Amino acid sequence: MSLLDLYRRNVTRKREEIAKLQQGQAKEQDKIANLSSKINSAAHAMSRTSNASTARSKLREFERYQKDQATAERKVSDFDKKIARKQKELAVEQKKVSTEEEKESKQRQRESERQARAHQSRINQINSTLDKHDVLHQRTIATLKALQDLPEKIVVLFLASNPANVQQLRLDEEARAIGDMIRKAKHRDSVLFESRWAVQPVDVLQAINELNPTIVHFSGHGSDSDEIVFQDTDGNAKLVTKEAIVQTMMASSGEIRLVFFNTCYSYSQAEAITHHVEAAIGMNTSIGDDVARVFSSKFYSAIGFGLSVRKAFEQAKALVMMEGLNGENTPELFVQEGLDPNDLVIVRPVEPKETLKPVG
Repeated sequence: MSLLDLYRRNVTRKREEIAKLQQGQAKEQDKIANLSSKINSAAHAMSRTSNASTARSKLREFERYQKDQATAERKVSDFDKKIARKQKELAVEQKKVSTEEEKESKQRQRESERQARAHQSRINQINSTLDKHDVLHQRTIATLKALQDLPEKIVVLFLASNPANVQQLRLDEEARAIGDMIRKAKHRDSVLFESRWAVQPVDVLQAINELNPTIVHFSGHGSDSDEIVFQDTDGNAKLVTKEAIVQTMMASSGEIRLVFFNTCYSYSQAEAITHHVEAAIGMNTSIGDDVARVFSSKFYSAIGFGLSVRKAFEQAKALVMMEGLNGENTPELFVQEGLDPNDLVIVRPVEPKETLKPVG
């Protein structure tokens, strides 16, 4: 869920709280009106009676009604204070919504500009390719040759962050689904799945240095300002910029070949990462728990069967469609210039060792 959705829910909740307080206040005001009528009735009865006993009874009623009325008036006053306080809180949340909506509008404008730049860039690339065809051809041959030398075992590093002060995601279900699908894959012995939870910024490089992963998978919240939501030392949200993530990947192990951002609005991070790694996956809008779980688990299953990154990506999209989740167009695949994702294979099957037969 995006921050804008979170703020809008807060506004709805504050309005509901104010409505509930207003209902309680209205009940007390009705009670005051009813007691006023009873007070007048008791006073009128006292003025008309000449019986001392009746007069004392009506006086007691009069005093009791006055006491109840005073109590109701205090409650009305308390409701006024609570309503005023909630209205201030509502104003704060509405301001947050306005700010996020403005950011979203700017984001759409930036996206439009980005697409225009990308279009111009593609034109420039075509022109440049005509001049550098021989260089790119040799580079592609060298890249394909390097792809043949795959490691016998890869490490998938699953980094999960689920701060306490934002909507909770079912990241454990995603991790469990990925692990289950890898274990069912043909070349499961070639894939080691490692997870790290409640990730703080300091944990990212620590885990990469410890495990030397081939794939780094970020799972959690993302913002529409190209940020990933990690956790601070108190377990609350800490936003990390796209530039910081790119710098982290650039400064990390050279063994990283793919970065998977299973977070909302992460396509910019994925696109920028491919300047330093071969491939990346990001989301072009917000993504629900079910789509995130189904897509990622099937992707790693296909990788575990030795399929290319492109085949794994397309199979994951197909499963999202078959499940009827309507999120198949959210993930986007990016690769380095000069690479073909159809030729990008990450898992090399572990070949059985030949057994020498005795002679004679």
